[in-house]
Amino acid sequence: MSENTTPPCPECDSPYAYSTGGEVLTCPDCGHEWNPNIEEESGLVVKDANGNRLEDGDTVVVLKNLPVKGASGPVKAGTKVKNIRLTDGDHNIDCKIDGFGAMALKSEFVKKA
Repeated sequence: MSENTTPPCPECDSPYAYSTGGEVLTCPDCGHEWNPNIEEESGLVVKDANGNRLEDGDTVVVLKNLPVKGASGPVKAGTKVKNIRLTDGDHNIDCKIDGFGAMALKSEFVKKA
C-alpha cells in the first residue's frame, strides 16, 4: 500500500486533492486549484454569502435589508456597494454607501456583483 504524498487543500484542508495532469492540484470538495510548488499568499481571506472570495476594490450587492443605528431607514436589499475594503474582525468590509456614509458590513450579508 503506497502512502499518499499529495498535500491537503489549502482552502478547506481536504485530504482528497488530486493532480490534474501537470503540476496543478485540484480539490474535489471545494474546487480550489493550486500549484504546490508556488508559495500562496497567506493573509486575510473574506468570502461572500455564496462562498466567492472577495478582494479590495470589489463591488458587492446587499442581500437583505440591514438596519442602521441613527438612520431613518435600513440599507435596502439590492443596494450596490462599490470599491470595498477588507478588514479583520466581525464586520470585515469597510465601505461608503450613498445616503448613509462610511460603514462596516459583514460579508455574510453581501454577494459579489
